[in-house]
Amino acid sequence: MTSRADMGEGTEKKSVVLLTLAAGQFLMALDSSVMNVSIATVAEDVGTTVAGIQGAITAYTLVMAMFMIPGGKTGALIGRKRAFMIGCVIYGCGSLTTALAPNLPVLLIGWALLEGIGAALILPAIVALVAGNFNEKRRPAAYGMVAAAGAIAIAVGPLVGGIATTYFSWRWVFAGEVLVVLGILLLARPIADAVSDQRPRIDLIGTLLSALGLGSFVYGVLRSGEWGWFRPKPDAPVLFGISLTVWLMLLGIALTWLFLRWEARLVKRHKEPLLNPAMLRNKQLSGGLTMFFFQYLVQMGVFFVVPLYLSVALGLSALATGARLLPLSATLLAAAVLIPRFLPDISPRRVVRLGVLALLVGAVILMAALDASAGAEIVTIPMLLIGLGMGALASQLGSVTVSALPEEQSTEVGGVQNAVTNLGASIGTALAGSILIASLTSSFLTSIEQNPAVPVSVKTQTALELQSGAPFLSDTQLRNALDDAGTSEKLTQEALDANTTARLDGLRAALAILAFAALIALFFTQRIPATQPGSTKEAR
Repeated sequence: MTSRADMGEGTEKKSVVLLTLAAGQFLMALDSSVMNVSIATVAEDVGTTVAGIQGAITAYTLVMAMFMIPGGKTGALIGRKRAFMIGCVIYGCGSLTTALAPNLPVLLIGWALLEGIGAALILPAIVALVAGNFNEKRRPAAYGMVAAAGAIAIAVGPLVGGIATTYFSWRWVFAGEVLVVLGILLLARPIADAVSDQRPRIDLIGTLLSALGLGSFVYGVLRSGEWGWFRPKPDAPVLFGISLTVWLMLLGIALTWLFLRWEARLVKRHKEPLLNPAMLRNKQLSGGLTMFFFQYLVQMGVFFVVPLYLSVALGLSALATGARLLPLSATLLAAAVLIPRFLPDISPRRVVRLGVLALLVGAVILMAALDASAGAEIVTIPMLLIGLGMGALASQLGSVTVSALPEEQSTEVGGVQNAVTNLGASIGTALAGSILIASLTSSFLTSIEQNPAVPVSVKTQTALELQSGAPFLSDTQLRNALDDAGTSEKLTQEALDANTTARLDGLRAALAILAFAALIALFFTQRIPATQPGSTKEAR
């Protein structure tokens, strides 16, 4: 008979395991948002341009996307815990290199290459280690906690980056990451592992095809704002009159198709594939992956739009902007943890539907509330709803995807799952950004064109200057630019009024496309199972 002391010890070990894995997820997500408020400072410190730092952030996302599926397979071959530990060491070396980086090339090696490769090993392993360390009853809560840690990192990232940059140095963020990595390595001992009995073998051709396929597609999406989605912007690369974005995305799709054909060929010959295409035909898995895609598309789009409204339109500091996002973190964590705890047998499909609905309603309320006279308080209720929706999804989707296949395939599932979330995040940010800029430009030009007080010469010059899109400027930035150009006070005020209207139109358009994406996601919730994994009880 098991004593209470043994049970307490087991519970304590499980808590340490969960804390360790959640800390790993938090760390991986933090880099996606922590430096966005400090780009100009980092650029000046390492002697480069803002575009150079934005390129480093892009490269980090790109490396993760390229190596996520191979990273998952590596965990299946050498052991999930070993892959997790090795990934942490690589990631820690990358963070240390970034903290000490004297120039952009060293920053790229540390931030983009080493941290990207480390994340590609860590993230799939986390998915598998949760499956291996928690039974089916406890998995939804465990996955919810881990997913919540990642989403909270994205929400508080600007706050952390703002505090570090304002009072210390941006380098302390990455130095702090090294300490977190050391803590994770020290706490990882209780994590149970399972090493494959198969002889380790990596499909090199499949690795190359998957990396190039996902990399090409994601890179095309990430550059869409600068190059244009279909019609090329001025001075952007072009092929046959079409933006290079389209060609890169088509190349990525073609290479991914070749990858899946190659993997099917290996399976047919009874050889070890990087990924068995048959797993993607599983209805439950494909349903979970689809919802992950839409969740991250809407989530990252919101994290792009809302800080822009707070920091640029309202002029809040990085600290105040981060503070306004905290209600989202509160409801996200509450939903992710409390739903599995108090409603362990609830239908995953029902929770996912309600979660998507909360995302939709939050985006619509925020879109309707945006007004020239609105203040920062209007984001509170939408943030609470969006956080609630994200937490509801986090409480179910991880368990849904992993339980769709045998546990020994959990690392491959983790690789595909994180590749899909990378795609969703990239497309969500790029789509929200491009729609925002396109709508802002159109609205600004229309306001200027219809204003009789603006001279024809100014209208013509404005149209030429904004061919590639109007910048998202605060009133202070625009006034300074107009003052430097010697514009009259009357014309300056007309431009400021037009910019205020155009800015709100752009934000509303971006939120509308995110709400539309959430609406589409509702049609795919039917593929989510109606009962919890291992349960025989039918949902009503």
